[in-house]
Amino acid sequence: MGYPQIEHHGAKNGVTGSCHQLDMNATTSLLVDCGLFQGDDASIPSGEGGSRLPIDFPLDTIKALVVTHVHIDHVERIPYLLAAGFAGPILCSEASAKLLPIVLEDAFKLSFSRDQQRIERYIDIVESRLVALPYQHWFTLVDTDELNARIRLQRAGHIIGSAYVEIDLNYPQAGESKRIVFSGDLGAPHAPFLMPPQPPERADILVLESTYGDRLHEDRQTRRQRLEAVIEQALQDQGTVLIPAFSIGRTQELLYELEEIIHTRSVGASSLANMLPSETVPASVGASSPANSTTDRPPLATETSVNSDLLPLPPGERAGVRGREAMPENGITSESAGMRGEMASDTPATNWPKLPIILDSPMASRFTEAYRELKPFWNQEARDRVQSGRRPLSFEQLITIDSHSDHQRIVNHLTQTARPAIVIAGGGMCSGGRIVNYLKAMLGDKRHNVLFVGYQAKGTPGHAIQTYGPKGGYVNLDGERFDIRAGISSIGGYSAHADQNGLVDFVTGMQQWPTEIRVVHGEQKAKQALADVLRVQYAAREVSIQTEPINSSR
Repeated sequence: MGYPQIEHHGAKNGVTGSCHQLDMNATTSLLVDCGLFQGDDASIPSGEGGSRLPIDFPLDTIKALVVTHVHIDHVERIPYLLAAGFAGPILCSEASAKLLPIVLEDAFKLSFSRDQQRIERYIDIVESRLVALPYQHWFTLVDTDELNARIRLQRAGHIIGSAYVEIDLNYPQAGESKRIVFSGDLGAPHAPFLMPPQPPERADILVLESTYGDRLHEDRQTRRQRLEAVIEQALQDQGTVLIPAFSIGRTQELLYELEEIIHTRSVGASSLANMLPSETVPASVGASSPANSTTDRPPLATETSVNSDLLPLPPGERAGVRGREAMPENGITSESAGMRGEMASDTPATNWPKLPIILDSPMASRFTEAYRELKPFWNQEARDRVQSGRRPLSFEQLITIDSHSDHQRIVNHLTQTARPAIVIAGGGMCSGGRIVNYLKAMLGDKRHNVLFVGYQAKGTPGHAIQTYGPKGGYVNLDGERFDIRAGISSIGGYSAHADQNGLVDFVTGMQQWPTEIRVVHGEQKAKQALADVLRVQYAAREVSIQTEPINSSR
């Protein structure tokens, strides 16, 4: 039997542009994802220039598109797919069905038109095509005398709504059957909001991602403590901590973790305040200036846009480090100014309960609101926090920035004052979005810091900053060179992808191991390392395995 066959239209030799076609027979196929190429992947392989956005494969046999999750490298070429004539259903999980129209609206604006009527018509088309599938339920796609095909989505633990795809193919006339599994992007354990993925019972053919196929994550159970420690040290430079983050998933995880740090510090400060006479409570523990003080600045905004000439941030003496000789402009002690590396024993601690957390990404704000509406899909720990009265995605210190004018105002304010703050902004690889304006303004100032918590693909500005920043290098942003004097840090354990052990466990956790594995969605080194480890596992069981050839056309 010549079927099934698999064609890889993206994420074969890189980590972006996921798009795979399962040919079930000569007239029927299924498309799994249709994502955007980024970084080095975005260039035409022939080197002739041009764009890899248009759909360059025939659509006549494709009966449906299944979306594993809504990250742009898996879905943002869908507008081009529709423009090329695809008229089938778009299958995805129930949570992804809530998120996908938001992503595709943005993609349409960027690639086709900002005309509101055209956008609304387009979104109506998308929503009419969506088929929301519950996890763990089989959905019949084809049922004929020649072919019975059904699919089932299972939790992938990558972001809310993410899924891996099980496809059962039965050929009644031939008396044969196959189960194919597409991993999509698999998540790692101990992720906020998410339940970890469980391996499928079996697979004959597995298409497996390999983003982190050549490495192991740092201990994810202690990542919050590492995040807190890195931010603490960065803030000793008396500037802003910039965190580039993807709008979906990473931003919400960071807010969840930061709320936990603030909550823990607030509880600790309250306990200490109750133990000590009020006049002896140190200012650095969490006390603020009296409300009627003539020097008191506007109060901290709560989940609001900046709508006045005065930025609604707490004064530096409340938001940053405090000491015996606070400078009136920013509240920084003269002893701690300019410190890098190990903190002196007498350096006052960051006042976390008064530290502004600035979310400057309209898309991330929309997705954060959508996450709040998807509480039924949260894991038990996250739901328990809400039940206890906490707001992990809408806490008091969170300031959201919507309009472009407010964005420009806050960039200028933080650049001029170096006020201690944490800014989370898109895009996650610094290829676009509001983070670019922050980087242009702040990379040349050693008081500021950039903290990476996610994968930076080769060819992206984020990768250049992460690689060359610690060496005093430079980065090109919008065609202009910017020297890097800001501190550059990276934290492992925040990746939304499974590491090598997690990927191997996904295979070895099956009751029936695949007889063919196609390793995709990874740099060549990562793909090769994962393939080598899998071969060792299979050698112990005396089972042969084929991995996707690096230069194969199929």
